[in-house]
Amino acid sequence: MTASEAAARLDEHLRETIAWHFSPETGCAFWLDWAKRAGWDPRVEVRTFADINKFPHFEDVWLRDEQNERFVPAGFGDRPFNIFETGGTTGVPKQRIGWDDYKVDYEEFGDNLSDEFFPRGGKWLMMGPTGPRRLRLAIEHLANYRGGSCYFVDLDPRWVKKLIARKQFDEVERYMKHVVDQGVEMIKHRGVTSLFTTPRLLEALAERISIPGLGVKGVFCGGTSMTPQMVRFLMEEVLEGKSQFVPTYGNTLMGLACSLPDTLRANGYSVTYWSPQPRAVLRVVDGKDTSKVVGYGEYGRVELTTMTKEFFMPRFLERDEAIRREPCAKYPWDGVGDVRPFGMLEKKVIEGVY
Repeated sequence: MTASEAAARLDEHLRETIAWHFSPETGCAFWLDWAKRAGWDPRVEVRTFADINKFPHFEDVWLRDEQNERFVPAGFGDRPFNIFETGGTTGVPKQRIGWDDYKVDYEEFGDNLSDEFFPRGGKWLMMGPTGPRRLRLAIEHLANYRGGSCYFVDLDPRWVKKLIARKQFDEVERYMKHVVDQGVEMIKHRGVTSLFTTPRLLEALAERISIPGLGVKGVFCGGTSMTPQMVRFLMEEVLEGKSQFVPTYGNTLMGLACSLPDTLRANGYSVTYWSPQPRAVLRVVDGKDTSKVVGYGEYGRVELTTMTKEFFMPRFLERDEAIRREPCAKYPWDGVGDVRPFGMLEKKVIEGVY
C-alpha cells in the first residue's frame, strides 16, 4: 500500500465512521446530542482526515461522567456490551464500552507476530492488570487466535499507586515479589512459550530465572515509556539476545500500535510505533497549538483519534509525548518514537510496577 492509498483509505473510513455515529438510525445519544449543541453536522462538513480539527479535543472525563448507555450506537440494538475501565485510582472510574473491537485489534496485531518466536499453539502467560480492564480478555483472545491458551498472574496497579503515594515503598517491593513469585512458578512448570508483561516485571523475572532458558521464545511488552537504553538492556541482558522482544504502545481507547522488532538493533534500540490505521490515528502535535502537527524528528504531544463502529473518539490528548517519525514501507503513515510521559523533562514521573 502506498502513502496516497493509505490516506484515501483513511478518509473513506472516517466518512463511514462519521455517518454511522451521527445518523439517528445508527448513532449514539452522546454524539447526536453533541452535534445538536455544536450546531453543525459532521456528516456534511467532515470529508477528509484534515477536517478532524473541526472537532474539539475529546475529554476523557466524559467516559466517567456520562452513563455508558449514551455511547451505545443504535445500530447495535440491545446487544449486551462489555465494560472496560481505563486509568484513575480514586472516584468513579472512566469506562469504555465495547463488543468486538478488542478482538479485531489483537487479531491484527497477532497477524504481525513471528511464528518462530511466538509459536502457534504455544502457551501464553500474562503478567499484568486483569480485573475490569480489557487487556485480560484481549491477551487471552490473542493466545486463542494463535491457537494457544493463556495463564494469568494478576496485577493491581491502582493499589501500587496508592502505596507509592503513601511512600510505602517496602510494600511495593513485597507486592512485586508476590507477583513475580507466581510468574516464576508458571514459567517453570507450564511450558510457557509467549509472555506479556511490563518492563519492570520482566526485569524482576530475569533476576530469578533465565527467561529464554526456560523456553520463553517471545515477549510482548507494554505499559510504560521505554528509552533506547532500557530497550537494549531488556533485549541483550534480560532476554540474553535469544527471545524476541516486541514493544507495543496501546491502551483501552486505541488498541495497539505496532513496532518493527527486527529493526531495533539497527536503529540504536529506539522504538517507533505505528497506529492501527484506519481504525486509529496517532498524531504528534504542538503542545501549545494542538491544531498543528510538529515536524519530523521533533517532540510533541501525542494525540489519538479512534474510529470504529463501536467507538468514536476524536483528538484525545494522551498523557504522553513522542517524536514524530516518518512512514515506513509496512506502515505508510506517520509513526511515534521514543514515547515518554508528557512533560517528563519538567517533572519527576513514578511508574511503579510498570
